[in-house]
Amino acid sequence: MVLSDEEKRKYIRRLLLSRMRILSKHGFYGILLMHMEFALDESLDTAATNGTKIIFGPAFLDSLDDRELDFIMMHEILHVVLQHCTRREKRDSEIFNIACDIVVNSTILRSNDMDLSSITLRSHGESMHLTPEGKEGFSYSAEEVYNMLSVYGSGNGDGGISSTPNLTGRKPSGAEHRESGWDDHSRWGTAGDENELNELWKKRLLDACKAIEIRDPSNECGTLPLAAERLLKELRSPKLDWRTILNDFIQEEIVDYSFMPPDRRFNESPFFLPDFNGTDITAKDILFMIDTSGSMSDKEITDAYSEVRGAIDQFNGKLMGWLGFFDAEIVEPQPFENIDEFKIINPKGGGGTSFHPIFNYIKKHMQDQLPASIIILTDGYVTDFPGEEASMGIPVLWLINNEDVTPPWGKVARL
Repeated sequence: MVLSDEEKRKYIRRLLLSRMRILSKHGFYGILLMHMEFALDESLDTAATNGTKIIFGPAFLDSLDDRELDFIMMHEILHVVLQHCTRREKRDSEIFNIACDIVVNSTILRSNDMDLSSITLRSHGESMHLTPEGKEGFSYSAEEVYNMLSVYGSGNGDGGISSTPNLTGRKPSGAEHRESGWDDHSRWGTAGDENELNELWKKRLLDACKAIEIRDPSNECGTLPLAAERLLKELRSPKLDWRTILNDFIQEEIVDYSFMPPDRRFNESPFFLPDFNGTDITAKDILFMIDTSGSMSDKEITDAYSEVRGAIDQFNGKLMGWLGFFDAEIVEPQPFENIDEFKIINPKGGGGTSFHPIFNYIKKHMQDQLPASIIILTDGYVTDFPGEEASMGIPVLWLINNEDVTPPWGKVARL
């Protein structure tokens, strides 16, 4: 069947009306849906997303009433904003798909005051929302639920789960409690550069949260879902105390001792002692380099990036320098003076690891303004480290994400 232009307009109009209803009732989801394109695909039996579009099969769209359509729109956009489309890595695809659906459906259920009808489709029944332990999925990440499912169920011949208890809240009866095929995940990971897509949706998430935060306090329609609150907290909160790390590493760079005026308590002393000015702590000209080699997973790269962003937040505008990426080559470092100028660079990489390009770049391109210090975020898995002379006397901090590697020189901290 080939759709006429009139039929296409009818379907798209219905999807836009759904978005308007969601924007009115659930502001957070509606704002995020404003970034999505909608598409029809007559070869698709149900609904799907690839991270940039929400796609419907026309016959499936015809089978849905407005409430069901709104649920599926919210379901698909949550998969995108929680980065489920790009986080499976080497996990069993079917178990991971189930884990993602449990988290998403439970989050939507909580947003609808735990009204089970909000996640029920007439043709497919109540959608799964409980973990195997019988707890609501909104309190967990997809990876945490995946680990639970892997314990309770075992893979069968086609990669599925042979026994997964109580996934929907009804009496357990095994595999029938899957999503029954209405949510097609086969298009995950088909929208191009995953790192670029993830960074784009992080920014959109932050923008949506800011928009909700300034809403009319009496308007409950904008309340953030718990999953978004948790993800936002993870993005904003680094795991490391960067003030302590940088103070220990380059104390002379960030602790301001002022000799004018001297400490008044020692006016009568023969010694001229400095006055500690604790309100003017500044770290300047710090070069951050993040490893994007093949041994670094997307999550590890994201964690490293979040740490640098978190360091800037902790210093409240008094941490300045450059951010770059490297594997066997280097992505040119970009300058920043505050969090607003902290640029998201597309971290090309995936090859082997070498630290030589970092120091070669500094020697060739940064002689006019050498870094005060170099912080390298990496797993450290290389065949050889450059000699200490490569640093040209610049202090180097290796921030290693494991306990296995210890560089032969420089200072080391663990992430």
